[in-house]
Formats: sequence, structure tokens, C-alpha cells
Amino acid sequence: MEERRISYARRFVRLLPALLIGVGSVYDYVTPTDFTGAPFFTAAPLVAAPLYSQRGTVLTGLAAVAVLLVLRIAIGGLPSAEVLTELVTVVVVSVLAVLINLLVRRSDERLASAREIAEAAQRAVLPEPAERIGGFQIAARYEAAQEGASIGGDLYAVQDSPHGVRIIVGDVRGKGMGAVGAVAVVIGAFREAAEQEATLEAVAQRLERALARERTRSEGVESTEGFTTVVLAELPHGDSVVRLVNRGHPSPVLLYADGTVRALPAVEPALPLGMGELGAWPDRAQEADFPGEATLLLHTDGLSEARDAEGRFYDPEAGLSGRANARRAPAELLGVLAADVRRHSGGGMADDLALIAVRRP
Repeated sequence: MEERRISYARRFVRLLPALLIGVGSVYDYVTPTDFTGAPFFTAAPLVAAPLYSQRGTVLTGLAAVAVLLVLRIAIGGLPSAEVLTELVTVVVVSVLAVLINLLVRRSDERLASAREIAEAAQRAVLPEPAERIGGFQIAARYEAAQEGASIGGDLYAVQDSPHGVRIIVGDVRGKGMGAVGAVAVVIGAFREAAEQEATLEAVAQRLERALARERTRSEGVESTEGFTTVVLAELPHGDSVVRLVNRGHPSPVLLYADGTVRALPAVEPALPLGMGELGAWPDRAQEADFPGEATLLLHTDGLSEARDAEGRFYDPEAGLSGRANARRAPAELLGVLAADVRRHSGGGMADDLALIAVRRP
């Protein structure tokens, strides 16, 4: 329903220049000669400038001038000095509208180029994982809070290793290229550590050291206040369990084959990565059963902190539960979940959203 309203509004706005010329024509024709519809004709090309192409803007200006001239000749005979002034005004405004159109198009092209660069950076830093890794079905999804935006601080990666399939989902404090730089550091350190370290706790410590090194090279707020919340998961080959290390991140969720849902909160809460100077707590991996046909969901706070119009948070457990969701493939499940959270928040999320679903066949 909301999308239909937006579509109608866009159509109306696109028709607005023609409506202005039409209203101006009627106003000019039915009112006494002391009244003029010139303001409507003047407004038409200005409204067309940000909406239409250059050709469309030129045609709108020509139509406004032509209709005004025809009306003046039909109503008052040969153009007078007053009529010529009105025509010159519409012509000048039409020329200005074409110049505005050129500026808008150049800005749009620059924005489109910037978005392409951002999307390329995002794809390079967060490539889509394969559909099957280590025998598991896997899907990932990234939803930007703002339409057309691609770069943010949410991150994910999946790495097969001698110790099992290892996964990271996290959220870097901040936005823009600075956040993407931190994401690249975390992802790079994770891929190396996931392959080399024997335990999930050791992987977390490698990430901590990588961020500490990065902070010494950073400037500004990020060098003193930057941190990253992450949850690390390990799916050992041959064992129906999942091991987790949670560093201040929203809890993963398990969806079982019968449609029931279970959250996996951290048994011992720990500080996010990058806050080691505030205190040292040893990382301890916790273990949970991960049976066949179950799906593990890891997500960022863009899911659990999405609010509706009354300020109520989205409930991932309620959104996931049900036999219908339990039967869905990971990619389909993430699509349904993303649509549900957007519906809950009225289509405008306050934060980016990263999701990974892993299904044990």
C-alpha cells in the first residue's frame, strides 16, 4: 500500500509542469484581462528542471511560451508591451531552468559515480559467500538504512578452515569510508586468524590486536573511541554443535526444524573489540546444539533495534518462528526477514542491517 502511494505521488509530480500550463491556460481564459496566468507558465519549466531530462525541460519551456503567446493573441489581439514583458519573463525563466537542469544532471552523474565506487568498495570488502561452504547452506544479506547507500560499518565473512566453518558478523562504530577501512581490517584479520588459530578464543584475540594496531595509525575520534561489536561462530566438521564468542554483539538465533526459535545470549558478557584498555576478560567460547535441518541466524543491531511507529523494537525470535520459515532456504529466509523488518519499521530503518543464515542439511 505504501509503495502504491509513493508511485502515485511520483506520477503526480511528473505531471506537475503540464498541469501548471493547463491551469494557467484556464485561468487566463476565464478571468478578465487585468488578471494573468503568467506565474503558472513561469513555474512550469522551473518545476520541470529537476524532474525531466534536458530535452524535456526545453520542450516544457517552449510549450509554456507558445501557449501563453497563443492565449494572448486569441484574447487580446496583437501582443502589447505588457504581453511582451510576460513572454520575455517566461523565456528567461525557461533558459534558467535549462541551466538548472544541466547542474542537476551533473550532480546526479557525480552521485551515481560515487555510488558505483561505494558499491565496488562494498563488494570488495564484503563479497557474497558461496551458497555451500563445508557442507552447510549459507546466505548473506546487506540492507542499507538509506536507499541508494551502500557503505556502512556492518560486516560479515565466512571462512572454511581445518577447525570447521568459521563466521564473523559485526558492527563497526561509525559510517562512511572510515568505517569501511575498519571493516577491511577486521575482515582481513579474521580470514587469516580463522585459518591459523586453533580456537575461536584465539581468533578473537587476533582481531583485538589487529584493531589495536590500526588505532595507532588512526586520527580523530576513531583513535580514541572506536570499537567493533562482533560475534564469532564455529561449526566443527562432523559435530552437530556451534561454538560462539560474543563481544558485545546482539545474540545469534537458532531456528529448529519444528519452527521453534532459541536465542543464544552470551553466558559471560564481554566488551567489544577495541576496548581492551578498559579491562581484560578472557574470551570463553560457549557451545550449543546445532542439529540437522536447523538454521543459525547471525545479525547486526539493525534487526533487533528496528522500531515501529510506537517505538517498539523488532523481535527476531517472533519474526523467525514458524514451520514455514523453518522450511525456507537461507537466502529465501533472509529475504522474508528483511521484508518483515522493513514493514515493522515503516520502510525507513535507522541503521544498516547485515544478516547471515547457515542451515545444517
